[in-house]
Amino acid sequence: MDYIKSAIVWIIGICFLGILFPLTFIIWLLAYPFDTDRRTIHWILNLQSLILIKIIPLWKVSVEGREKAVRGTTYVIISNHQSIIDILLVNTLGYRYKWISKIENMKVPVLGWYLRMADYIIINRGNEESKIDMLARSQECLNRGTSIMLFPEGTRSLNMETGIFKRGAFMLAIDACVPILPVIVDGTGEILPKHGVIFKSGFRLKVKVLDPVMPDTFKTKNPDELASRLRDMMNGALKELRNGN
Repeated sequence: MDYIKSAIVWIIGICFLGILFPLTFIIWLLAYPFDTDRRTIHWILNLQSLILIKIIPLWKVSVEGREKAVRGTTYVIISNHQSIIDILLVNTLGYRYKWISKIENMKVPVLGWYLRMADYIIINRGNEESKIDMLARSQECLNRGTSIMLFPEGTRSLNMETGIFKRGAFMLAIDACVPILPVIVDGTGEILPKHGVIFKSGFRLKVKVLDPVMPDTFKTKNPDELASRLRDMMNGALKELRNGN
């Protein structure tokens, strides 16, 4: 049955993108001269993610704490990463931000096109110049009041546990003196694990926005130390979420 359901999901997703991408492209062209920050495309992608999550019948989604992001506040938003579905779930929160995405995603049809259209920040993890450019572009976004969103693990987990956090997100939060907004997701790795193509059913997807971590509570200028603390805190919250607390 999972094979049949997976085929249905892929058909729905491909048809959905096939129908909406041309319309999105036309809107992008019309807005391009005026929308220098590409907010229009970002909001369209958020809306499309929400619709896609709603129309696929394999899962039920619960979202908690969306209101903890205060409108007008700039954040470094971080999330654990179990599956490619996490991107859709985070987008359904409806926040304004720029994604930081690995360069490999640029090669994926439609996804790569959307990344370019929304002018998201791309990083080649094996290239030091790319890392420096990513930090500079992210700093510019934060300085002009646009939050950034990234997975600090850098890749999807193979066992649904949270991996080691890389230091980039925490360097940015310390240097820009902006709060960190932690988001935890769960269940996505069971539905579609890393390298998987078969969707499994019967799992509940959960998204929980935690309390922002304010700069005056960092108590360190060491990004590695801050990364370790945030990972421990998010791991604890993830366990509570799985236990139904």
